[in-house]
Amino acid sequence: MNYKTILASLTALVIAAASSFAQDSHKSGPFQGAKANTGYVTHTTESGNSVLTLSDDFKAPNTPDPHWQVVDSKGNTYLLQKLSIKGDKMNRKITVPQYVPDIAKVQIWCAFAETNLGEAAFEHPV
Repeated sequence: MNYKTILASLTALVIAAASSFAQDSHKSGPFQGAKANTGYVTHTTESGNSVLTLSDDFKAPNTPDPHWQVVDSKGNTYLLQKLSIKGDKMNRKITVPQYVPDIAKVQIWCAFAETNLGEAAFEHPV
């Protein structure tokens, strides 16, 4: 193979990989709510698993026990990991359990007060 053929093959591979990644990435609308009202969430697929990641501009609500919660397309809710963790850190990225069929909305749920602090919806369930 000559240099141009190898370069063209590598370029095609990079474009195909980038296109594949872009198809597996979904951005929600902005968070809207009383306490969680900044940023958005991105859904990706990594090794066959659904992964949710909060945007860099998301600010954790100053509440006692915020958690990730997802709502599927049928309205079922799934309470997931704690948002705040030791040392004033945050679970900005989580893997969604396999038993969740799809994700229509992501909510920040206060487990202490049992209330929705804010939610971000996807245009179509992912």
